[in-house]
Amino acid sequence: MDSPVRSSIWLGRVFGAARSVRGLVMNLRGKCAIAGLGQTRMGKNYDHPSATGFAVEAINLALDDAGLKREDLDGLLVNPGVTWNDPMASFSLQQAMGLRDLRLSAMMNLGGASAAAMIMHAAQSIAAGMATTVACVFGDAPLKPPSPKEGKSGSAGAYGFARGIHATYGLFGVNANYAFVAQRHMHVYGTKQDHLGAIAVAQRQWANLNPAAQLHDTPMTMSDYHASRWVVEPFHLFDCCLVSNGGLAVIVTSAERAKNLKKPPVYILGMGQGHPGGDPMDTLVSGAPIAKKTAFEMAGVKLSDIQFAEFYDCYTFTVLVTLEDYGFCPKGEGGPFVADMKTAPGGSFPVNTGGGQLSSFYMWGMTPVAEGITQIRGEGGKRQVSKHDIGLVSGNGGILSTHSTLVLSNQL
Repeated sequence: MDSPVRSSIWLGRVFGAARSVRGLVMNLRGKCAIAGLGQTRMGKNYDHPSATGFAVEAINLALDDAGLKREDLDGLLVNPGVTWNDPMASFSLQQAMGLRDLRLSAMMNLGGASAAAMIMHAAQSIAAGMATTVACVFGDAPLKPPSPKEGKSGSAGAYGFARGIHATYGLFGVNANYAFVAQRHMHVYGTKQDHLGAIAVAQRQWANLNPAAQLHDTPMTMSDYHASRWVVEPFHLFDCCLVSNGGLAVIVTSAERAKNLKKPPVYILGMGQGHPGGDPMDTLVSGAPIAKKTAFEMAGVKLSDIQFAEFYDCYTFTVLVTLEDYGFCPKGEGGPFVADMKTAPGGSFPVNTGGGQLSSFYMWGMTPVAEGITQIRGEGGKRQVSKHDIGLVSGNGGILSTHSTLVLSNQL
């Protein structure tokens, strides 16, 4: 067989496979929905001695929210926080809850991208007939109650001690690594400290409208932002996310079944992941462009259809770079985009409407997921956005290393 013939056959197979994969992806649009949301108290919450207890409470709250019982679950996906040191966390949680005859069980960890990734795995499994009702849960308990010997509880030691030669010279932890990337963004694009401050102030304004937020009763001005102590330049204290004890769970089931449950369905129109590799110091790009392509194609939406966004916000800078990477503004123009407070209450593009991880609570990727569900349902109270038919939710892990995207809606 000559080369042109072989080439045409190969190309035909490649394009045929691509069409096939695209068809499978598109067929998942709106097939599943989030039917239940369970959220414990957040922050300095010592109701349970371990992450397992918070996870059990969150799942029970989510089942009640959906009008379901434990025996309705046949799937359990767990994203363990840093204190859940159990290589078989999903099995241990199953035992703790007394669940029987599960058809889907796994522990998943993509950092802050895990929550949406769990929801994707649940939806794919349900669409494939491998499960019918899946709980996706995150739990963590890094804060310890104060004791007479140790004094007040705090977040400083929540994630362990810094060790090694780099730490000796002051380079340790995620704070410093993200600070390097943020500093380069400022150098390359002229991003200002006030741009980061605008994000922090906007999210605090949202948190002041959210009774469940840890900093609900603590207003913040730009002056307050600048007066807060340095953590590692360019990050002040209010550029960095909170530390929280708590648990958060969602129940995923088929769209058809969700219609007959207690709460209105939150349809999963699109979902995607993006893991770029490389060094973000060089690229200044997250995995959002990759995840967006898959999720938006599946959902059949464009950027102008998105009415609000819940972005992973381990730092103010993460919000800024995510706005750029989804295309809400050109690359390098995230600072000017947020400068006029358009992401704040009353602004033209609401972002992190519960206060996010900067001012509400830190449950990894479950923080934006929970607020996205709340807004789509119209249950946001004083912080409810007026247009909430289609929302964008993102997760981010590592140093812009992993990314997940959900497009959620209250209609198909």
